Amino acid sequence: MRKALSLGIVVAAVTGLVLAAGALATRSARASRDATVVKIGTRKLPKLGVVLVNGKGFTLYMFVPDKKKKVTCVKSCAVVWPPVKLAKGQKAVATGLARQSLLGSDANPSGGSVVTYAKWPLYTYVVDTKPGQAKGQATNLNGGLWYVLSPSGKVIKTKP
Repeated sequence: MRKALSLGIVVAAVTGLVLAAGALATRSARASRDATVVKIGTRKLPKLGVVLVNGKGFTLYMFVPDKKKKVTCVKSCAVVWPPVKLAKGQKAVATGLARQSLLGSDANPSGGSVVTYAKWPLYTYVVDTKPGQAKGQATNLNGGLWYVLSPSGKVIKTKP
């Protein structure tokens, strides 16, 4: 009986270790996958409707001087309006109502690439300190106007 009990304990311990190792492997694979993607999603904001957000829920903006062509917000501008960077080996992935077909990238004059949506380079705004804020909406700053984008890629010019 003691041998059976000891064997049962050993089997239970080994089973627990196997399950724990599997869970760690799953978490590790998920973390590795998440490191290779930049998520562009959506969120409904008061007075603005559904807009684009990054993977952390922060509002994304487009800059009118970019003219749907290229990144023009660099140096001190990019300190206030950090571009959504795409590191080598990463890809942009649409979540929520965002459309994968509208995602792309543009060369960043500072190096690397910036995620684009409907050809607009995307930026966050340092004054937005928590998800769901859109303090940069319809702001004329750093040489031009800043607006949020809808999931269809339309520029939303409504003032909050």
